[in-house]
Amino acid sequence: MSLPFNDMNIRSARPPGGFPSQVIIDLNAVASNTRSIKSLLRDGASLMAVVKANAYGHGAPEVARAAISNSADMLAVANIEEALELRRAGIDAPILTLSYVAAAAIKSAIEQEISVTIYDCGQARQFQAAAGDSLGTLAAHIKVDTGMGRLGALPADAVELCRRVNRLPAIRLEGIFTHFSSADADSQYTEGQLRRFYDIVAELERNGFHFQFIHATNSAALLNQPSSQFNLARPGLLIYGLNPLAGGAGPDWLKPAMTWKTTLAQVKALPAGAAVGYGNSYRTGGSEAIAVLPVGYADGLRRSPRTWREVLVRGQRAPVVGRVSMEKTTVNVSHIAGAQAGDEAVLLGKQGDDEISAEEIAAWIGSINYEVVTSIAPRTPRAFLTA
Repeated sequence: MSLPFNDMNIRSARPPGGFPSQVIIDLNAVASNTRSIKSLLRDGASLMAVVKANAYGHGAPEVARAAISNSADMLAVANIEEALELRRAGIDAPILTLSYVAAAAIKSAIEQEISVTIYDCGQARQFQAAAGDSLGTLAAHIKVDTGMGRLGALPADAVELCRRVNRLPAIRLEGIFTHFSSADADSQYTEGQLRRFYDIVAELERNGFHFQFIHATNSAALLNQPSSQFNLARPGLLIYGLNPLAGGAGPDWLKPAMTWKTTLAQVKALPAGAAVGYGNSYRTGGSEAIAVLPVGYADGLRRSPRTWREVLVRGQRAPVVGRVSMEKTTVNVSHIAGAQAGDEAVLLGKQGDDEISAEEIAAWIGSINYEVVTSIAPRTPRAFLTA
């Protein structure tokens, strides 16, 4: 079901006016992106929306609700605490933890019907012991390392791992998956990972193992390797309207969901040769209008070695000058007529006819769009465009 969001109705995570900057999440964009992703899947394939790391900084409970209401079937998080946060928010959709889960949390996983990832025999035995006499069983997905080199059973060990897990009465094998290391940029390597995973799944089926869910497809693979879908896709970036492809444009239906904005705290004219910021790293070349933004590296605005280059003020780009401070940043607004204290400044997102995207910022700071959105400090209040 589509969510009829009204852009004029904004629910704030905190009372307005208290914090000097704000992240606005357009849940209508999340809803639209989710429906577009679902349309790319094979008939009968399920969609698992990845909402780990507070939904990539977007707000996990809110994004999870929007995704589930718009064709997502399941959710994925990093750890048990992220899963429990969703349960406490009243979200009852199936949830898989993709990463490490401590044995001490296994009873909570069973009680709250949260699936976990298993990648070695010792871990499985710990889970069995931790389950004790709990009512119910622990649903598990086996993770196989086909070339990522991180968590996961090696291909040669997959059959034996499944055999041993299958003997543990407290654990029920629900799924199997792998993780592509470079689906955004190296299709040949990804094809090799995919072939290894196909072979592993086929060998397991020959040995009598049949999984409800088989998954490998992340956002980039969904676009570049449609044959990797199996019966469950696991996109993250695409949910948020972010481009997952390293060397090309994303699909034209992508709608970025996040905007980060603040306010000009002060605008003042400085004479030629005036120092701006710590270390006097910037000096005015002539008389310049310098605006101070009440946001800095404590908020996620990168200081070094490379930082944001520009922000939007009155629909125009204002270059960052001087060093970014803990909670202040200075920009040159000499060319922006009428710029004054109280004006809105957009750090990420659209203003007027221009837009600063997460991908552009990532290029500035020498990183990736994932880091741009997840690095905005949790203390910055999120507001949600809702129905």
